[in-house]
Amino acid sequence: MQNMVILGATGSIGASTLSVIEQNPNDYRVYALVAHTNVDKMLALCLAHRPKIALMVDEAAAQRLKQSLPSQLNIQVLTGEAELLALVSGSEVDTVMAAIVGAAGLPATLAAVKAGKRVLLANKEALVMSGRLFIDEMQRSNAQVLPVDSEHNAIFQCLPHQVQEEIGACRLDDAGIASILLTGSGGPFLNSDLDLLADMTPEQACKHPNWSMGRKISVDSASMMNKGLEYIEARWLFNASKDQLKVIIHPQSVIHSMVQYKDGSVLAQMGNPDMRTPIAHCMAYPERIYAGVEPLDFFKVGQLSFLEPDFNRFPCLALAIDACEQGQEATTVLNAANELAVDAFLNGQIRFTDIAKINEQCLTKVAQQSLHSLEAILALDGEARHLAAELIKRL
Repeated sequence: MQNMVILGATGSIGASTLSVIEQNPNDYRVYALVAHTNVDKMLALCLAHRPKIALMVDEAAAQRLKQSLPSQLNIQVLTGEAELLALVSGSEVDTVMAAIVGAAGLPATLAAVKAGKRVLLANKEALVMSGRLFIDEMQRSNAQVLPVDSEHNAIFQCLPHQVQEEIGACRLDDAGIASILLTGSGGPFLNSDLDLLADMTPEQACKHPNWSMGRKISVDSASMMNKGLEYIEARWLFNASKDQLKVIIHPQSVIHSMVQYKDGSVLAQMGNPDMRTPIAHCMAYPERIYAGVEPLDFFKVGQLSFLEPDFNRFPCLALAIDACEQGQEATTVLNAANELAVDAFLNGQIRFTDIAKINEQCLTKVAQQSLHSLEAILALDGEARHLAAELIKRL
């Protein structure tokens, strides 16, 4: 029986994780649920799953939850970042699902790694912002980090077992691996007229053709920044060079990613677009458990197609690839700028095409600096956010 903490419990990954736990109640226990401000949803989750601990990062939200929970459930309500860091580091915790979106998830995810936990990594920003620091802490503590993102999980499944055991320090060339092929659907604007992109609405950007995701990630998918962040994450997870990483557009989202070997073989992981599959794989690794996902029906799949990315259509993807080559400082700045730009777009402050403009300007204007600590990373993140906010005001 694994005691699990779910960071970002009220989000889509949290819901999928709880669904997998419901399918396997004898193997996993919901020890703690963590959210930011969504009291109503957290209350419903507490009533359904009865965790030992419910933590709301926001103090007012925690107070509301405490007043709403029936006392007979005996659920301890905590609040604040200090309590969160202590929770994920606690001796009773076996596994942490790291699914808090954005930079906000970095401190808790890193704390779980430092404590040597089994970390199911759904927060790609943790590696985008702190790749070297994250990997060094993982190796120092012997934490087991397993990739939940469907693409990285697919790559992981296509690797030889010995390479799977070397996350962060993989020797791809020694294992006969020529390249990692990251697939992406291209999002809702793949075939839209380029001249119309500026006028696309948040509702249109969030209407992903295949996946059900949160609004921020949906916009990132529409701009393909999501694939750019995944490219950076793959660089750190699999210790891959630029020559070993390729992005391929695959509109059907049936092949979730591939690994190409030197002998010409290509191994692909396929399945229905349902996050419960990679979540279940990480939860049970190296075993397999039932995820509640329908098996892929090849008679209904139809044609599978593949395209090269058009960087004129997806400038955010090009920015991310370039930032990955520049280094940790650039990827930290890019992530911060993008979070503010996407939020501004969702709130009607800027146009869709302005997201890439803000990201590019922040990359060129924020002073680069060495990042050897979490404090330095967060300071640079804050500086980039301040500049992005100023640029948004001018548009």
